[in-house]
Amino acid sequence: MDEGPLWWPVQRLVEAYSGGLLSPVEVSELAQARLAQVNPTLHAFVLATPDLARRQAVAAEAAYRNGSAGPLAGVPVSIKDAFHIKGHVTTLGSLAHANDVARRDSGAVRRLLRAGAVVVGKTNVSEFCQSATTDNLLGPDTANPYDPSRTAGGSSGGAAAAVASGTCTLGLGSDGGGSIRIPASFCGLVGFKPTYGTIDDQGGFRAFSPFISVGPLSRTAADSRRLHSVLSANGTGIRDTQDDLSPRRVAWCPKPEGRPIEAAVGDVLAAAVRRLAACGHDVTSVDLDLCGWEEIFGPLVLAEEGERRGHLLRGPHELTWYQKRSLMAAERLDPGVLAEARSALTQYRKRVDRYFRHYDVIATPATATTAFELGSRPRTIAGEPVGRLWGAFPFAAPFNVSGHPAVVLPAGFASGLPVAIQLVGRYGGDTELLSLVEQLETALDLRPFARLSPRLSVP
Repeated sequence: MDEGPLWWPVQRLVEAYSGGLLSPVEVSELAQARLAQVNPTLHAFVLATPDLARRQAVAAEAAYRNGSAGPLAGVPVSIKDAFHIKGHVTTLGSLAHANDVARRDSGAVRRLLRAGAVVVGKTNVSEFCQSATTDNLLGPDTANPYDPSRTAGGSSGGAAAAVASGTCTLGLGSDGGGSIRIPASFCGLVGFKPTYGTIDDQGGFRAFSPFISVGPLSRTAADSRRLHSVLSANGTGIRDTQDDLSPRRVAWCPKPEGRPIEAAVGDVLAAAVRRLAACGHDVTSVDLDLCGWEEIFGPLVLAEEGERRGHLLRGPHELTWYQKRSLMAAERLDPGVLAEARSALTQYRKRVDRYFRHYDVIATPATATTAFELGSRPRTIAGEPVGRLWGAFPFAAPFNVSGHPAVVLPAGFASGLPVAIQLVGRYGGDTELLSLVEQLETALDLRPFARLSPRLSVP
């Protein structure tokens, strides 16, 4: 079945452009039509950019004719609304910035535009990226393309819903505590958090600064590799071809910190790990010592929020309940607790890194549940009570604190909803990690877009 160019991987798309078989302008128009079709249901986009997209598509078409096309020329891309596009509003998911027009492109956007990408629009975020579900006061919550009564996750939930529903080929996201990997898991995508510090969004929004990475959301690992290569500041941060893979030593931890996961999620992941072993890798079940990340993550995030946005508590703008609660907690933050968190960060990174003396890759669940209903979070999982903040998705943020590269990959489905596995690599081992993900992706041979909600039927 040919699903149409909006569903093609990047390589097939640019080959069609190069051969004159397809027009970037035509694909851009298809993307805008698809956005108009699905956005009233998903609320993935806060802003469509048809005029900008058409100008970029026309320029890409000319570049293919004269032989100057960049690596993403004509490829439809969405931009999370935490990045600046010159002349367009950056809301940051907040009423406080609902009318703020960017004066310049931020760094990640500049690199995408230099590569010839066509910007379809800006995607919805939680307020100041502070929630793992995409809900704010600007409009309805972002919904999941597999079941629009459920969440797409967050804070890059709009980006995930956009890519998963076929409005764009790639999504630009950011991940400070799982904000790429959680929505990618819930929406059946590849979500990649690069090694901490390897990509910067110069001149952009600042939050989660000790932990955040800019990265891609895509339908294939090869597409994530391509976008990451473009995002690297010097364009050479990661190779754009798959490595040959010798057997890897994989540490599989089915329940990090002993936290509960849904039985159906665990069954899907156990089967995926068996596929990984069948590829020739040495898989060993381990108990990972990841405890302590919350005591580091919470104070450092709150301190930055208080410093950068504490004034909003005394301003005229209405805030979401979760942002207001964060800023109030920042005002009460004990300086001693903050100092301890700063001191513990380096030791935590060293502790997690010791596992890579014995293993090449760590594998864990991506999330503890499949996507849950909009406006709610599970209070129990597998019969055990869990906290509202991290209960459904406690496996991503530890690797923001540790700084290691991490990828989530669709592993199967439970009751029609995507389930994902998380693979974590060595510092700077982004290329090798993506190669392993590509191999497992081939072994699993999933076609998730065939299972989208009937309300979002593929045109």
